[in-house]
Amino acid sequence: MYPRDQQAGPVSHPPRSNFARRMFGAVALLLVALFIGLGTWQVVRLQWKLDLIARVDARVHAQAVAAPSAPSWAQVTKESDEYRRVRVAGHYLYEFTTPVQALSELGSGFWLLTPLCTDEGHIVFINRGFIAAADNKPGTYPGRRAEANPCAAAGEHVTVTGLLRITEPKGGFLRENDPANNRWYSRDVALLASARGLSNVAPYFIDAGKGQDPQGAPERAVGGLTVISFTNNHLVYALTWYALAIMAGAAWWWIRRHGGTIRDDD
Repeated sequence: MYPRDQQAGPVSHPPRSNFARRMFGAVALLLVALFIGLGTWQVVRLQWKLDLIARVDARVHAQAVAAPSAPSWAQVTKESDEYRRVRVAGHYLYEFTTPVQALSELGSGFWLLTPLCTDEGHIVFINRGFIAAADNKPGTYPGRRAEANPCAAAGEHVTVTGLLRITEPKGGFLRENDPANNRWYSRDVALLASARGLSNVAPYFIDAGKGQDPQGAPERAVGGLTVISFTNNHLVYALTWYALAIMAGAAWWWIRRHGGTIRDDD
């Protein structure tokens, strides 16, 4: 006679419970719904991005219009106005020019931001263009402040055509603007105006077009270097989410068809 435990045949494991199968199926269906929702959201974002690119392209190639004047400054927004082709007339205040660190197709250097007294009596900062780092010699741009009404002094009358840009507050990547030491990493219009003691300043600046820097300017900047680029990965993201939805749906189908044959490991 063998002991009782030696006489017993192989032990069979019971099928996995219906509750566990239903839970796995419910999770798979939930993931399908989630992934489809995320993919559809990316499709919506794709359409929004394509519409934005089309609108900006139309603004860039449209005829120049008058730059927004003081009564309409509050309505100027990134969505409705950035990269709009505008024109403005007045005279430059070269003594308040500020170099802002830049990286352009010409290399490393600076944008020259110069306030322009407009014919309407307010001030607009103009990004006159790019200069190489070697041209920014010590003392060239001392960061002066206006002591009286700077627009009272007459200067060479110019008309500038360019692209309206929205102010860039909070400095550049990992670097804050340092007005006290005249170190600038972004074109923060409000901070520039405060540092130069200027008032009645437009809340935007204008990127001057190519070849518009006046012959009489103390230094010549290269304009027309605005880069217009939009990241558009929404189609890739949408396809990724839909692929994950298909995988989750396949897992649900497999559980429905074969879940009853799964055995516990206990």
